Amino acid sequence: MKKSAFALTRRAAAVALLAAPFLLAHAADFPSKPIKFIVPYSPGGTTDLVARTVGQKVSEKLGQPVLIDNRGGAGGNIGMDAVAKAAPDGYTIGFGAISTNALNPHIYKSMAFDPRKDFTAISLLGMSTIVLEVPATSAIKTVPELVAAAKKNPGLPYATAGAGTSMNLAGVMFAQMTGTELTHVAYKGSGPAITDMLGNTIGVMFDNLPASLPHIQAGKLRALAVAGGTRSPSLPDVPTMAEAGLKGYALEPWFGVYGPAKLPPPIVKALNEAFVEALAMPDVKAKLQQAGFSPRGSTAQELSTLTDTEYKRLGDVARKAGMTAD
Repeated sequence: MKKSAFALTRRAAAVALLAAPFLLAHAADFPSKPIKFIVPYSPGGTTDLVARTVGQKVSEKLGQPVLIDNRGGAGGNIGMDAVAKAAPDGYTIGFGAISTNALNPHIYKSMAFDPRKDFTAISLLGMSTIVLEVPATSAIKTVPELVAAAKKNPGLPYATAGAGTSMNLAGVMFAQMTGTELTHVAYKGSGPAITDMLGNTIGVMFDNLPASLPHIQAGKLRALAVAGGTRSPSLPDVPTMAEAGLKGYALEPWFGVYGPAKLPPPIVKALNEAFVEALAMPDVKAKLQQAGFSPRGSTAQELSTLTDTEYKRLGDVARKAGMTAD
């Protein structure tokens, strides 16, 4: 038995050694075919908007199509697992987030990947704003009124784009800080949740602002507060949670591009340069900022460091909050 295991180990090592020169040789020609950009959430959300806007410019920079592949489910874990298991050749990359790469491993009972070992960081994409909202027809017009309603109706449901997302964390923090009991209703992305909000199927939602902003501006949803440390330029009249009475409340989701582990440095460099350049383009910045997203590129090392730091920080937050997901 030991001999067999040793033989398998030697065989795996040999395959890895043979594959390395092949990948490096092809890295010089990268990219020579379309790149699949996996977005681990349903169409219509913040990640979809950012991926399609930035992906188009990256495609122009690299001279190959960047194909957006939406794979929602399990708080983003399904899509990012596909990235982790892809060949490390740069032709499959993923739209990771504070949830998939820092929070989820601490709250899901089983994870098919380890965000610290199974990815190669490529570039930060930027930050989003979480908005607390209700349908425009709701009688609730302020955060204090929502707190009062939640205390009067223990178990008040609230929607998010999925279990383990930063929006889920925002709801948990809200319940903790207000001493209320809320019931989390996890959807497979912002799109389906917003549909139910517009149909008054559910009455409260924590969402990434870019997905909900058009509906807020159209007067179909009412923003009660934003979760960041400062007001959103897109909603200057909407208070922060702290301003609305929750002193010390602040949460700002971040997003980044990741490839599978062991992505060759030349490919990381090519992808990083393309994404950083795209995020700095005036038309891209204007479009994303108008939607409530703050674009920001970074070095691959900066994203790697952020991922490790946030993994540790959110592990403590999740344990304290008792967050779990199936």
